[in-house]
Amino acid sequence: MKELSKLLGYRESIKLLDATMRDGGLVNNFAFSDEFVKALYLANIKAGVDYMEVGYKASKEMFDVEKFGKWKFSDDEEIRKVIGDNKDTGLKLGVMADVGRCDFRKDILPCDESPLDLIRVACYIHQIPAAVEMIEDAKKKGYEVSCNIMAISNAQEGDIRYALDTLGQSPVDVIYIVDSYGSLFPEQIARIAHLYMEYADKYGKQLGMHAHNNQQLAFANTIEAVGDGVNWLDATYSGMGRGAGNCFMENLIGFLRNPKYNIFPVIQFIEKHMDEVRESGAKWGYDLQYYFTGLMNQHPRSAIAFTEEGRRDYTTFYTEAMGQD
Repeated sequence: MKELSKLLGYRESIKLLDATMRDGGLVNNFAFSDEFVKALYLANIKAGVDYMEVGYKASKEMFDVEKFGKWKFSDDEEIRKVIGDNKDTGLKLGVMADVGRCDFRKDILPCDESPLDLIRVACYIHQIPAAVEMIEDAKKKGYEVSCNIMAISNAQEGDIRYALDTLGQSPVDVIYIVDSYGSLFPEQIARIAHLYMEYADKYGKQLGMHAHNNQQLAFANTIEAVGDGVNWLDATYSGMGRGAGNCFMENLIGFLRNPKYNIFPVIQFIEKHMDEVRESGAKWGYDLQYYFTGLMNQHPRSAIAFTEEGRRDYTTFYTEAMGQD
C-alpha cells in the first residue's frame, strides 16, 4: 500500500471531516430532517469519509431549544435515534463545543457511554486557558480532541505562538488552522502552516484546516494546506456553511485522488438532498457581499444580514463595510 500511495501521490495520513451538519447548520438553524441526517451519514460511510460532525454541544441554558433544530445541541439519545451507535462503520462521529457556550462537564458524557468519538473545541486566542480545561476534560472522558483557534487573521503572531505553545503542552490531538472570515490567501496559508507545524512537530500534534469561501479560496487554501503537511481537512457537501460556505467535499475528494475515498456517493447525496435544502430557504455560497467582508478581513455577520434582507445594493454595502472598524 505504501508503494501504491507513492505512485498515486496520496498520503495515507489524510483525514476528511464532513462539517455539513455543523457549519451548514448555521445556515438553517440546524433544522435538518432525520431523513437528511441518516442519508448524509450513509453517504459518508460509502464515500470513505473519516469523521462526521453532527452539530454543536450548545448550552440549553444559553440557547432557546425552541429556536433551533436538535443538532444545535446534539444530545446523545437523538444521535442514537437517527444514526444508532455507529459501530464498526469506519466513520467516526464528532461535535463542536464552543468555549463559553456549552456545559461540557454535564452534557459531554464519557466516550464509552456515547456514540461520539471526537470533541472539537472552538475558541478565540484569549480563551485558550478555558479551551485547555475543556480539552483535558474531554481527554479524561476518552475522546479524541481537536481545537479550532478562530479568527487568526486578526491575531498577532506573538499571540498565535502563545496559543500554539499552550495547546502543544495540552493533551489535544489536532490543532486547526481556521480562516474564519475567508480573508486569507494561499501564500498566507503556507506561512501560517509553517508556523503551526513548528509547534506540531515540537509537541507531536496533528494539524487541520477549516476554510471559508468568502473570496472563493476555500478549496485553494485547503489544498495549499495539504501541500504544507496538514492532514485533517474539513469540507461540506455543496460547500454548505455559514455565509459564503466552506470547502466543497466533492472538490476535495476529486483533488485527493485517494483510493480510500469514493466521490460517487457524494454526488448521489447532493443530487437527492441538497436542492431540497436550498428549496427550504437555506442560503449560502459566494456572493459579492461575502467577498467584501473577506477582502476586508471582517466577520461576515453584516453580509449575512445583507443576504437575509434580500438587498442587491452592492456598492452601498461596500462603502458601509469600508467604514466598519
